[in-house]
Amino acid sequence: MAMDQRTLTPDAWRVGVLFSRTGCLSAIEETQFRGTMTAIDQINRAGGVNGRELLPVIHDPASDVGLFRAYAYSLMVEEGVQTIFGCYSSSSRKAILPLIERLNGLLWYPTLYEGFEYSPNVIYTGSSPNQNSVALFNYLTRRFGKRIYFIGSDYIYPHETNRIMRMLLTRHGGEVAGEAYVSLNCRRQDILPIMRHIRDTSPSFIFSTVVGEATTFLYQAFSDAGLDARTMPIASLTTTEAEIQAMGLDVAEGHFTAGPYFKGMGGTCEETFVEEYVRCFGEEDSINMCAEAAYFQVHLLAKALAVTNSLDTDLLRPVVLGSSMEAPQGRISVNPTSNHANLWSRVGRANQAGGFDIVHQSHSEVDADPFLICPFSRETDEEAA
Repeated sequence: MAMDQRTLTPDAWRVGVLFSRTGCLSAIEETQFRGTMTAIDQINRAGGVNGRELLPVIHDPASDVGLFRAYAYSLMVEEGVQTIFGCYSSSSRKAILPLIERLNGLLWYPTLYEGFEYSPNVIYTGSSPNQNSVALFNYLTRRFGKRIYFIGSDYIYPHETNRIMRMLLTRHGGEVAGEAYVSLNCRRQDILPIMRHIRDTSPSFIFSTVVGEATTFLYQAFSDAGLDARTMPIASLTTTEAEIQAMGLDVAEGHFTAGPYFKGMGGTCEETFVEEYVRCFGEEDSINMCAEAAYFQVHLLAKALAVTNSLDTDLLRPVVLGSSMEAPQGRISVNPTSNHANLWSRVGRANQAGGFDIVHQSHSEVDADPFLICPFSRETDEEAA
């Protein structure tokens, strides 16, 4: 890692960094760690915030919910950290949330999730369902049909996200072709009987909320079964460029993902993000929407910290809420009524190069609606040129 190794000043701003760099979710959480560290290094090289550098206090929870809880306690109680960048899975977020709230910390959560949550002690910078699920559902059902096979990892996010997709399916007169769940630590052979059932039921497309290493097993099993992404693709909210690198570019080609950001979109801010990431870590293949959210949320903090000159949550939060910035995905803002980011909505199709071709996108940032109060109030996407 080619990051600046200068000695930080004694009065540096101490912030927690809590992403798994080992364990079954490490492939994606490592990119969130890298996005976070890229932004911290960029800010520090520019002189820090009000002349004080950001000092990351780093722990590796190893994809273990219990360790997330233990390290969050260590950060806040033993190490005096109030602001934490961290968590990928909803299980890990929910595990540390009571502690964050009780000690009045501030968690910056850079991951798409199932919605239906609000905490004054969390800034949610990943997509909520109205910003990704609705666009993906609209695009896929229009082009492939309304018989969906659901497959997910067996924890909170997949079950809740599939519930939302079933609601959309019911509203539009569709049909559930099947539904199956696998362990976060599933083995390759656990996917095979599900893939046989998918082949037998012939859905219009597969909706996957599988995460971690199992994502590779799913897409490889699809390919090995002789199924064709051109006629029955896998549609996902969680399969990013990082997972594509792990499974193989040929295996991923033709499948769909919805998200606010895809690598290579262009624009000055996106190009700067990629350049800074490569400067720190020497490669860009794993850059993805989760890394992008982890990156821009550090800049949101720095912008607010420059105003408050304090990491006290009660001072910082009102400055963060309603703030905006130019992120790699485009202009984003923090919705002051929900603590969720207003983000872009895009659908990409995996290509031969390991990236995504954007096939649908919103006209602008989409207001976060984590409780799906008005999920059908307006069309949120347009055909990409």
